[in-house]
Amino acid sequence: MAIESILSQIDAEIARLTQVRTLLVNGAGETGFMSAGSGRAANGARRKHVLSPEARKRIADAQRRRWAAQKAKSGK
Repeated sequence: MAIESILSQIDAEIARLTQVRTLLVNGAGETGFMSAGSGRAANGARRKHVLSPEARKRIADAQRRRWAAQKAKSGK
């Protein structure tokens, strides 16, 4: 009797996993955690971050200020 119970539980788990796999293959999983914010392009390659020239300048200026502060702190 215990073997039949185990087998029925295994069959139920297989059915559940098959259903989940079908949903994922058919695209229902696209709204999950690996969607638009995943950092991956459709072909699996990493997406490039596109920054405007103004944003790039702000980042560069901030880094130069950090370098200058570190240099002043070290006494050189």
